[in-house]
Amino acid sequence: MSNAMEHGDGTSRSPSAATERLLRLVLGDDAAGMRVVGYDGTELGDPQATTTLRITSPDFLRRVIAGRGSELAFSRAYVAGDVEVEGDIYDILALRDRIGSIRFGPSAWRDAAAALGIHGFDGLTRLRPPPAPPEEINVAGRLHSVRRDAKAISSHYDVSNDFYRLFLGPTMTYSCAVFEHANDTLEQAQSNKYELICRKLGLRPGMRLLDIGCGWGGMALHAARQHGVSVVGVTIASEQRDLARKRVADAGLAGQIDIRLQDYREVADGPFDAVSSIGMFEHVGSQRLGDYFGRIEQLLTPGGRLLNHAINYSQPPKKGGPIDPDGFMGRYVFPDGELLEPGQVVSAINSNGLEVRHLESLREHYALTLREWVRRLEDNWSEAVRLTSPGRARVWRLYMAASALGFESNELSITQILASKTDGGDSKMELRPTWGV
Repeated sequence: MSNAMEHGDGTSRSPSAATERLLRLVLGDDAAGMRVVGYDGTELGDPQATTTLRITSPDFLRRVIAGRGSELAFSRAYVAGDVEVEGDIYDILALRDRIGSIRFGPSAWRDAAAALGIHGFDGLTRLRPPPAPPEEINVAGRLHSVRRDAKAISSHYDVSNDFYRLFLGPTMTYSCAVFEHANDTLEQAQSNKYELICRKLGLRPGMRLLDIGCGWGGMALHAARQHGVSVVGVTIASEQRDLARKRVADAGLAGQIDIRLQDYREVADGPFDAVSSIGMFEHVGSQRLGDYFGRIEQLLTPGGRLLNHAINYSQPPKKGGPIDPDGFMGRYVFPDGELLEPGQVVSAINSNGLEVRHLESLREHYALTLREWVRRLEDNWSEAVRLTSPGRARVWRLYMAASALGFESNELSITQILASKTDGGDSKMELRPTWGV
């Protein structure tokens, strides 16, 4: 008996030939410059390529076909392990230009029937993708309520402190570093970042700093040690709070730094001389900008300063808004996250009683930071999988690599915006401040 399948158009399609045609449709004739090996032995692309895309299961095709080539369909296949990347993770991201533009005509559906062993065109109407991987995040409740925000934050940050340490290193700093030179170590560049923020805020001994979204305490520790300030750090991720408190105690700074499991909206013991918000603003949401900056204005003493350090869209057509809830980032990385255009942020700051004094882009610095995180994660891959799951490790590898390319292409940027609670016209700023580290 032949393995070929007869179709209504009079053609025969063997499973391997149909798989090859389908993969060429999905990946392109050149397979984005990679070598591709199918689960049934089908091969295409450059056999000498340094990166191999190895499709381990027909579930890859089920997900991509049922999802009509969407970003989410590809992402689920990768996270589930239906496809493996051997080599450079950045190579697979060349497929982003194809995602969403693939058109599945009748011939493609017939090839799918052959490749998946579904007999008869009508059987395709019963095609269902496999369940989503367990790493997919679902949050419920009123958008940006205190409770829902806590769930969204916990889903990303309460993974494993030891997992984060694998790629963040001893500073445990999960935000853009500042490189004086491209060959600076990550640890030096993170110290540069904290020192830059401290200088912009004008920190001096005896001042009081509120660090919103304090993470594992890096900013609090640097500000207390190097500038003699007392710090209140707030986070809504319990594992971050626990490790930050331990780091503070180990440093002998428990009397100077107070780490709390608390939403910024619940802080009620102002005033503060300065407020830092580093990598937290992306979770606020455009509908709550007034609540956010208004609350900070209330907590600042007259003449106090805010440093807001946040990712934003940098291309002019992108006005900012929620991360696509049905895309990879929205489902696996930052549920309810939102990126804004810097002008929106400046307007919101000025509209809530604060005066914008300085804006700086650190776009290239975040690309360098992310590439270093990806390298460290890959160097510690077996341990990353042990501490979390294969799917979770794949999520972080893919999202950090994709983000690095986003910053390199100027699709994404990151800005530090310095503002003052100007007091009767007195900003208490130097005439020509310098921020050199």
